[in-house]
Amino acid sequence: MKYISVKEMRNIDTQTDAVGGVSFAQLMENAGRGIAEIILDLPAHLDGENSILAIVGPGNNGGDALVTLDLLAAEGWDVVAYLFKRDVEDDPLVARVKDAGGEIILAKEDKDFQKLTTLTRENTVFLDGLLGTGIKLPLRENAADLLAAARDALESVDWEPYIVAIDCPSGVDSDTGDVAPETIPAYMTATMAAIKFGLLKLPAFEFCGDIAIVDIGVTDKVPDWVAVKNFVVGENYVAALLPERPLNAHKGTFGTALIAAGSVNYTGAALLAGKAAYRIGTGLVTLAIPSLLHSALAGQFPESTWVLLPHKMGVVAADAARVILENLERTTALLIGPGFGMEETTREFIENLLKMKMSAKKKSGGIGFVHDGEKKEEEKEVELPPMVFDADGLKLLSQIENWHELIPDTAMLTPHPGEMAVMTGLSVDEIEANRLEIAREYAEKWGHVVVLKGAFTVIAAPNGETYTIPVASPALARAGSGDVLAGLIVGLRAQGLNAVQAAVAGSWIHAQAGITAAEMIGAEASVLAGDILAFVPNVLADLA
Repeated sequence: MKYISVKEMRNIDTQTDAVGGVSFAQLMENAGRGIAEIILDLPAHLDGENSILAIVGPGNNGGDALVTLDLLAAEGWDVVAYLFKRDVEDDPLVARVKDAGGEIILAKEDKDFQKLTTLTRENTVFLDGLLGTGIKLPLRENAADLLAAARDALESVDWEPYIVAIDCPSGVDSDTGDVAPETIPAYMTATMAAIKFGLLKLPAFEFCGDIAIVDIGVTDKVPDWVAVKNFVVGENYVAALLPERPLNAHKGTFGTALIAAGSVNYTGAALLAGKAAYRIGTGLVTLAIPSLLHSALAGQFPESTWVLLPHKMGVVAADAARVILENLERTTALLIGPGFGMEETTREFIENLLKMKMSAKKKSGGIGFVHDGEKKEEEKEVELPPMVFDADGLKLLSQIENWHELIPDTAMLTPHPGEMAVMTGLSVDEIEANRLEIAREYAEKWGHVVVLKGAFTVIAAPNGETYTIPVASPALARAGSGDVLAGLIVGLRAQGLNAVQAAVAGSWIHAQAGITAAEMIGAEASVLAGDILAFVPNVLADLA
């Protein structure tokens, strides 16, 4: 799904009419048909009644609403159009609704919105086609009063009518995500062609309900449509990314993840990351931890193999880099950082890992049973596998000069806003206000994939593409949640997905597991990182 600004959508509409082979009139017809299909697919209505009231504004959203009413009337629905500042006499769309047997009400003739209040309480579906994506806040008084009256009426009924918004709930700024006080929360928002930036920002997101994309006929003949590089991640996209699981597979088929993690104060990080890597399908997971922790952790994770690292007072020591390098032979992806802490010796470990010209000694000699002379030791430089940097590993990495030039091509960086602030020098507020733009800017600058975590996690690639996860949930705001995410990402990378694919799929699965955990447990506040991990299999089952 594409993710665009209001201006981009306006240009795309214009180009579609001019060169894309679809007129404005046909775009509106396609929009109305798509909205009607969404409404027809809603759950069963009260007492089998199929009735709909639409508040209809003067713009394109109002036109979409009228087409929708006409099509629903043809399906036997009772339809009512409540017109706000729309020409009744010369509007062919109004005439269509009349001819279909629909009722037309004029807002200017409805004193104190009495008819609006009555009709709102009588119809099972409320269609919001009043204002579109081009509005600016605050709303003009007459539109605000109409919305407030409808909202009050909707809140007073003793059932929950289905509220469907066209493109965006009226009163939502579709670029900034700001919301007018009079805005009516939707059960579902049917947005045209692509998701607008503001719909995946707070507070707007809370007013949109489920977001459905309506195909209005935009094609790849439209230059600005093809040029869009921002996307929203959906279930089908993720399902297509996951590696196949052949019947004749062995553990080597699904890669080996090496996870350097943990310290005496953060022992759980290694376990969460390692178990997540296994849960996502990795063939072999090896935990590289300070040796002091092994006796405490080994019994909790029998599936793992272990690399014991030199330590100083329970944190990874500088000379642990050589141990890591000696254990990379079969590693297909390497995670650095969960639970590391911020000690200088651990920073030196990361720097040594990136800078050391490791001479791996390998015996070589003659062929067969007889050879002349002694076997020789062959020296070769060890190449680092694809890497993921997370948590304290990111903060320590940022202290190393030219770090982005030292790490392997297209590594993955998984900062939350606080860690991103440390890495960039920007404030957390600046980052939160411009999440997509900041993630894209630094992915391009550093040449690596940036996974900017938080509400609506953004994955940005060095080529300028971005992928947004359409989830904001407090269930994911828990210590250890990031360790689970890092483990999912490194596990997918180990299985052969490229950096962007692993980051996108891991982030989406992580978010869905958090939502599922909250639903099953019954309270978002009670979800632990281990619960997110526990529901990863449920998400994978749904993707299969």
